[in-house]
Amino acid sequence: MKYLHDIIRRPVVTEKSMSLLAENKYTFIVDPKATKTEIKKAVESIFKVRVTNVNTMRVKGKMKRIRRAPGRTPEVKKAIVTLRPEDKIEIFEGL
Repeated sequence: MKYLHDIIRRPVVTEKSMSLLAENKYTFIVDPKATKTEIKKAVESIFKVRVTNVNTMRVKGKMKRIRRAPGRTPEVKKAIVTLRPEDKIEIFEGL
């Protein structure tokens, strides 16, 4: 069993994710093994809102170089959560 705060890792604060706030869509980095229903339940219980839709995507890590050795940044899973029009998440409102 997963804890709710282990599923939702952190919010994504980028220019593109901030423009999605006008459509009532919020972006989070989530656990790579989390399903859409687990993400929905976690967001609803943590933020006390009602979720209408969850879209997920896997973002591959980028190739980086540390001195001479090649490396890679870790892969992450992002979730774009759509809320009902009357619901808001307060942590995004002050940004």
